Amino acid sequence: MPNAVRIIAEAGVNHNGSLAVACELVDAAAKVGADTVKFQTFNTKQLMTRAAPKADYQIAATDDGSQFDMIRNLELSRDDHLELIAHARHLGIDFMSTPFDTGSADLLIDDLKLNELKLPSGEITNGPLLLHVARKRVPLIVSTGMSTMDEVEQALRVIAFGYVEDSAPIPGELDRILDREDARDVLRLHVTLLHCTTQYPAPFDSVNLKAMVTMAEHFGLKVGYSDHTRGIHIPVAALALGATVIEKHLTLDRAMPGPDHQASLEPAEFKAMVDAIREVEAALGGGVKAPAAAEEPNMNVARRSIVAAQAIKAGEPFNTSNIQVKRPGGGVSPMRYWSLLGAVAKNDYDMDDLIQEGEGAPDEQA
Repeated sequence: MPNAVRIIAEAGVNHNGSLAVACELVDAAAKVGADTVKFQTFNTKQLMTRAAPKADYQIAATDDGSQFDMIRNLELSRDDHLELIAHARHLGIDFMSTPFDTGSADLLIDDLKLNELKLPSGEITNGPLLLHVARKRVPLIVSTGMSTMDEVEQALRVIAFGYVEDSAPIPGELDRILDREDARDVLRLHVTLLHCTTQYPAPFDSVNLKAMVTMAEHFGLKVGYSDHTRGIHIPVAALALGATVIEKHLTLDRAMPGPDHQASLEPAEFKAMVDAIREVEAALGGGVKAPAAAEEPNMNVARRSIVAAQAIKAGEPFNTSNIQVKRPGGGVSPMRYWSLLGAVAKNDYDMDDLIQEGEGAPDEQA
């Protein structure tokens, strides 16, 4: 049976600009049991100006260069993508990438023929990119870090419009698009929202996992969680709260230079997370309260039956002195104790014999 929860190993830019390291990350993702390995696809000149500042976590993790220079050194070429896709296919793991500009989305879908995309948190307010990507009509995983519910809803309006309309959006049409059943249906079919805290690493008290549940209830869409905390326990908790996708950064070595390594798991840690998620996934079950197959051998051992507390002759009435409740189970349930009181025994019993089924018929009361 396929896994219900999809685990994405976010290789991201942890290749540090090296195709060889990127291939090692694909190897590691496959080995630790991830369903998907994901990279990032961008054209630095389309992504930022040369004056764009670094985030504090980027300053702490990299040299003194600009964000522009840092990001440009992490670009993957078209040929790099082709090699990584082929390598992932050879290893039997899905390949995905995040486009940060329209040209990168075109490369991934139109040229490289990928069949889904992941959108990063920073683009949740990038209406033109959301519209462009939605018009690819492929499934989208949309991260929502740094956003309010209203911003997520605005993004979904643009995405829905892009799926169902080819015209240029008009503000009034965008405002009303989610009133349309076809727009709501296409979002349910194609879009998964990921809750996320955009900090590397993210403090535990900033995670607010319950917001993932809020989004699921409010928008009626599948939800998941993109994790930047240290350790493996928060993604496992997200699974228990209903995440259908778990994304976590993967690195070969947290000591490597680069902006995201500190918020990533090394392969052995990632494997431990995958194992924990799969175990909890199995433990969640289907929700029906019933004895598990593993419990059935213990039922007669742990439960009790009504037994004779002393010798009883046929024709004698059952009373509080001559019947009691003891192990093993499998006989008359102790829940019938009160209905037996006063009924006439149909059979002879020695002490500790299980009372037989059929005793206590209404027409044989004393």
